[in-house]
Amino acid sequence: MRMHAEAIAGEPLPHGILGACTNIRDVKNTHELLGIEWLALGCCPVNVWRDPCLEDESPGDESPGARPRKEFCRPATEHADPITVYAGAECSTIGWTYAEARAHAEASLALGEQEAVEAGFWTSKLAMTAVDLTPAAGPVSVAQGVAALEGCLAESYGGRGVLHVPAGAAALLGCCNLLTEDPATGSLRTLAGNCAIIGAGYSAMNTGPGGIPAEPGTAWLYITGPVVIRRGPAETIPDRPGPSVNTRNNDREVLVERTYVVGTTCTVCAVQVVTCP
Repeated sequence: MRMHAEAIAGEPLPHGILGACTNIRDVKNTHELLGIEWLALGCCPVNVWRDPCLEDESPGDESPGARPRKEFCRPATEHADPITVYAGAECSTIGWTYAEARAHAEASLALGEQEAVEAGFWTSKLAMTAVDLTPAAGPVSVAQGVAALEGCLAESYGGRGVLHVPAGAAALLGCCNLLTEDPATGSLRTLAGNCAIIGAGYSAMNTGPGGIPAEPGTAWLYITGPVVIRRGPAETIPDRPGPSVNTRNNDREVLVERTYVVGTTCTVCAVQVVTCP
């Protein structure tokens, strides 16, 4: 008979959505976990004013018309909805205690919640709101794709943003030295200064705008403004041994879940790239 040993421990990918690229806030007001909204900051353009009095050209005898007027921008309201992720453990009550089942479920959540948050954010935000930059001729190289995304972000936002990359396409970013590691934060940065998230959950989804699956040999990349994540506490259900037992089959079930609210700002841009030439 085989000897029982402890489980093989793991750790989430280091550059995922819960890594150095995002601002993670453990919420104190649980109402935030129902969803939030805010006025967008940085999405309105900053224009250059040309003083008409300093112009060389004279209107002559013609009517100058209406005086030039500075433009104003009404901030848009943005929002983020909750993403609840969970892990459940089920076992026979014979030989497995409530404490062991709870520890197993909690460890499963700790290892896999990042991937689940990435998948939830991809499907609920990235793939639903993105502007598709893929040319009519079809998918482009990874370097061309990153360049197009960073151009889109720079034109619509102007500040540092976040590049969202499926883990299955991450190796290709090293071919052209598209990313370097910031020694101060451990984050991955592009030459333009944008942070890069390498997501296992992104790789599992790999859908384009509208949720359309990527064609074989291709992947979807996205770029957004800064990402702020509100994180609730991990909750274990039930919180005591008795209710965890299903008396019909004598199995024990323990669930651990956590709610996240992932927000970003301004334009979301997408492009399809070739991963297998």
